[in-house]
Amino acid sequence: MKRAYKNDILLRLFEGDNIERPPVWLMRQAGRILPQYRAIRNNLSGFKELVETPELAAEVTVQPVDELGVDAAIIFSDILVIPEAMGLPYELIEKVGPRFPRTIQSAADIDALIEGEEAAHELQYVYNALDATKSLLDDRVPLIGFSGAPWTLFSYMLEGQGSKTFSKAKKFLYQEREASHRLLAKLTSTIIAYLNQKIEHGADVVQLFDSWAGVLNKPLYDEFCLPYLKQIIDGVQGAPLILFCRGAWFSLDDLAGLGSQALGIDWNMSIKPLREQVGSDIILQGNMDPCMLYAPTSEIGLEVDRICSAMGRNHIMNLGHGVYPDTPLAHVKFFVDQVKKYRY
Repeated sequence: MKRAYKNDILLRLFEGDNIERPPVWLMRQAGRILPQYRAIRNNLSGFKELVETPELAAEVTVQPVDELGVDAAIIFSDILVIPEAMGLPYELIEKVGPRFPRTIQSAADIDALIEGEEAAHELQYVYNALDATKSLLDDRVPLIGFSGAPWTLFSYMLEGQGSKTFSKAKKFLYQEREASHRLLAKLTSTIIAYLNQKIEHGADVVQLFDSWAGVLNKPLYDEFCLPYLKQIIDGVQGAPLILFCRGAWFSLDDLAGLGSQALGIDWNMSIKPLREQVGSDIILQGNMDPCMLYAPTSEIGLEVDRICSAMGRNHIMNLGHGVYPDTPLAHVKFFVDQVKKYRY
């Protein structure tokens, strides 16, 4: 049964309603831009303790709804919980980023990983956080769940950390094609089970992050990404899915045809030719440069109006990637307020 929300503009867009303005939320809206978040985070052993404590994860998920007035909450979690649930633990080092003490180096390492429902079952703390968040939200706004996409998770599992090139992961694609497909298939089955569980626990919308899509070329993306993205889109049931593939401009037509309910766009894509290419019917999300929020508010306001006008209807306003931790909070609030004032 559908839930009734006090603010349902995001869901009305997905349902095809003629809404009065774009819905607005931000990737990484729950985080260090908020003093309330920092107060909680400073009393914990680390980021992972916050992710794995449902009541606290729920509290920081709801903070931007209270503070910023966004049109949706997105569950506070991490994309790397999936590799860990499959049997590859990670740690998050402050001011450094994620690290995998042990990485995938062979087909035998892949064979040792669990997958699908078995792996998704290991993430009960995430589902508990969704339950707690729904209670705190009290039907004010919808809740977004998310997952990393297969290639993005693959890249961390091979590389062991973030990278500018992900050359170790790409080397594996070229040298171990069969094993690469086996790992991507295991990730895909786990992501499908995980997102469906999130929907069971109250996620109204889900987003799939392929954050490192842009380090591949089109032939590699066609072989190692598109088929698995399609499987996930077809396998996730009960909620709209937003597909966000940063830097994958070379496969835009293919991505638009995969069947997701919306397509996230980074800030490197020009809106007018983008709209002409994919058409007016598909919902696009984005695509302001996160660094634009460092600009004077007068410039932010002009950019919001420019993007909203150029995108037209069927648009969710967001940044082209996550909001940066040192972004002025007043500017983030101005951005949200400016979108909410916009009218078609």
